Amino acid sequence: MSAPTLASSAEDAAALEAAEARHARTAGELAGRVALLTTAAGCDPRAAEKLRTGLVAFCERELLPHAAAEEAALYPVARTMPDARLLMVSLAAEHRCIAGLVDAVRAAASPADAVAHARALQVFFEEHTAKENGLVLPLLAMAPGVRLATLLDDLHDRLTPPAPAGAGRPAHDTQNDGTHPRTKDGTR
Repeated sequence: MSAPTLASSAEDAAALEAAEARHARTAGELAGRVALLTTAAGCDPRAAEKLRTGLVAFCERELLPHAAAEEAALYPVARTMPDARLLMVSLAAEHRCIAGLVDAVRAAASPADAVAHARALQVFFEEHTAKENGLVLPLLAMAPGVRLATLLDDLHDRLTPPAPAGAGRPAHDTQNDGTHPRTKDGTR
């Protein structure tokens, strides 16, 4: 059973819960990839290399674009709140640390080094999302005049590549986290 969600509207409460669930899914996939890399590093260097490459690709496809979208869609609004300004500066700096850890996994000289950097990335990401889930998202959800659901729609739009000219949107975007399914004409 989850704790009650405080929000200015039911829509914002649902959006907050969906964002927390997305963070949990991403953290779970990251943890699973790190566990597989850890296991392979001790017994199969070839498999470890493939898993390291897959982990970096996952981060480049999921973690880093999501961080950039958060900085564009959520962080500017939260920065306008005096009590949150320094927190938002700190969280943006943490995104740079996450990117640096992804680079360290990519450049690791050995499977053991890759595991060490990957595990650091996993722990850092979990702590980072705990701050977003526990501080930023509730702050935005409760703020008068702020529509968290709208901000998260903007975030998701930034993650969805534009359709080629003349092409219809797919019935369901694979980049979308499932909380905002799209119809064929691109509406929600």
